[in-house]
Amino acid sequence: LMIGQKRVPLGVIGIIYEARPNVTADAFALCFKTGNVVILKGGSDAIHSNTAIVNCIREALKACGITEDAIQLIQDTSRETAAEFMKLNRYVDVLIPRGGRGLIKAVVNQSTIPVIETGTGNCHIYVDESADFDMAIRIILNAKTQRIGVCNACESLVIHEKIVDAFMPELAAALQQKDVSIHADEKSLAAAERRETANGGELKKELLAAATEEDWGREYLDYMISVKTVSSLDEAIAHINRYGTMHSEVIIAEDADACERFLDAVDASAVYANASTRFTDGGEFGLGAEIGISTQKLHARGPFAAEALTTYKYK
Repeated sequence: LMIGQKRVPLGVIGIIYEARPNVTADAFALCFKTGNVVILKGGSDAIHSNTAIVNCIREALKACGITEDAIQLIQDTSRETAAEFMKLNRYVDVLIPRGGRGLIKAVVNQSTIPVIETGTGNCHIYVDESADFDMAIRIILNAKTQRIGVCNACESLVIHEKIVDAFMPELAAALQQKDVSIHADEKSLAAAERRETANGGELKKELLAAATEEDWGREYLDYMISVKTVSSLDEAIAHINRYGTMHSEVIIAEDADACERFLDAVDASAVYANASTRFTDGGEFGLGAEIGISTQKLHARGPFAAEALTTYKYK
């Protein structure tokens, strides 16, 4: 036998998304480049933009002598139609949801089509006892405040108890400059409240709150962040693996052994040492344009681009 392996398209890809019409053009481009057909089901907020974009693409395909049905848009934006679409496993090979937690959960629970789950990001940054404070604050500010409404923004902090008294006041002062509300456990909250800002004023009390159990697993998508104090690296890893969404997790540490332990033990699609969660992106990874960030283990994980829209066959 002479055996070879060849990359082939997945086939018909369905994409259900919400209020981002750029997904219409991005998804088509990636699917078309990899030889796939795409069926799009966008939300009602952007139906007119989606329709205009799809019409332009279909006209261009026709002018090039290519079937216009390489892209199709479902015009009905109702949930009932979306639910029916999720059952078309005879006709659609893969379904990719792009949107918030509610949409993704609905697709995963209702679809009879294989799903590549994307999106939800309760991303953590663990500040180890060996961390450089200045580095930690700069990374946290980038991860939390550069862009709040994205899945790779930091939502949760975990801080070693040996440094919380020294680190938390500095961090709270920095976060308050960006009007970030801190939902902290008892130790972190007490440390933050002891801080006076550089201009001599007290911290804004309205930006400090006691955390509840709900905060540990919450994706805020807002100027809010949770803070949990832990007594060890192992406790930090256990907390992150329990409440994380397998998206992006970070350790800030000067201790190389602690970094390696964290990177090996945390279960997520992207794990970092001394870098921001915001790097989880197809372009930043050198993969090119992405169709999403997969938070599952099959068939793609992390930022997935053109190659993940193919499978293979043996010849």
